[in-house]
Amino acid sequence: MRELRSAIEEPAGRAGGPLTADAATGAVGRALGEVLAERMSQAYDLDAVFARDVAGRVSAFARRGGKRLRTAFAWCGWRAGGGTGDPGLLLRTGVALELVQTCALVHDDVMDGSRLRRGAPSMHVDLTRMHRAEGMTGGAESFGHSAAVLAGDLALAWADDLMTETVLAAPDGPRLYREWRAMREEMVAGQYRDLQAQAAGASGVEEALTIATLKSALYTVERPLALGASLAGADKAVTAALRAAGRCAGLAFQLRDDLLGAFGDPALTGKPVGDDLRSRKLTYLLAVALEMGRAAGDEEAVALLSPAGPALPERAVEGVRAALERTGARDTVEAKIVELADTALRHFGETDADAVVRREFASLVARASGITARQMREAV
Repeated sequence: MRELRSAIEEPAGRAGGPLTADAATGAVGRALGEVLAERMSQAYDLDAVFARDVAGRVSAFARRGGKRLRTAFAWCGWRAGGGTGDPGLLLRTGVALELVQTCALVHDDVMDGSRLRRGAPSMHVDLTRMHRAEGMTGGAESFGHSAAVLAGDLALAWADDLMTETVLAAPDGPRLYREWRAMREEMVAGQYRDLQAQAAGASGVEEALTIATLKSALYTVERPLALGASLAGADKAVTAALRAAGRCAGLAFQLRDDLLGAFGDPALTGKPVGDDLRSRKLTYLLAVALEMGRAAGDEEAVALLSPAGPALPERAVEGVRAALERTGARDTVEAKIVELADTALRHFGETDADAVVRREFASLVARASGITARQMREAV
């Protein structure tokens, strides 16, 4: 692969790596394109049908991208930990994070039955349509689900291959590997707890927070920050502060995602709205609403929000939204997001990061948590 450092846009005479999180994500986007082109070439050498149907879809999905928040947070961890100079290993780590995110989203959509992702049909939906369009035999949906699982596996394999190369080249490869290994296991544990809670009819606030931490907070912010810190050789105190900041910021991100899943606009989020409400999936938002509804004696809210029973019909979704508002749960979650963002910034301030990096982190937390500039200024 070509030298990734050339992808960085810097002022003349500067060689300290990307100067902003946006520059880092832009550089990783270009590096991702290089990696995917190489992987697609290898896939076609292996088997043309596999390359066209599976590898090509994985590549297209990854290229569509999202906010690339994990890359941006890895950059913050790198800079806060003292990282400067050649950013090649940081960029490779960012590409690996984008690929593992591809795996997570493809598998998550299969498990949740989500039909839309990043403004396009989910992987399993697209593959189901391909089966039907080509007149294949057997069940189209079963084929689509099975092929999507393989597509997610391929994205994870590409991510692991890239991180193996990065670990072997890193000054402290074992430390970097431990962070990566823990992140992958946490992702699986969180996804399983999500499935298990749904099957068990769980409704507790603490369980909802545990799932949100395992499934999203750790791998969205805390582990990327720690990966960046590992590449920079940050000391234990700085790394601990970054972990604490990342856990709070990651929870704020997930709680905002819960709110968008209930009240967002699909045209803006690129994914369905209301699916979690129909299935009464355990989220912090629903758990808080159920607890507040019980405390207020709101029997209608309790009946709508309780996890027992079949999925709700579409016409009941507005009633669930009204219950989330009426019980005060929406406002409670909004306040919790601001509190978590505030705590994240305080922890980040305990690192050796300079003022520029602190501002970049604050901006990222605002984007991830969806709080306004005024709320962020008040939190700072």
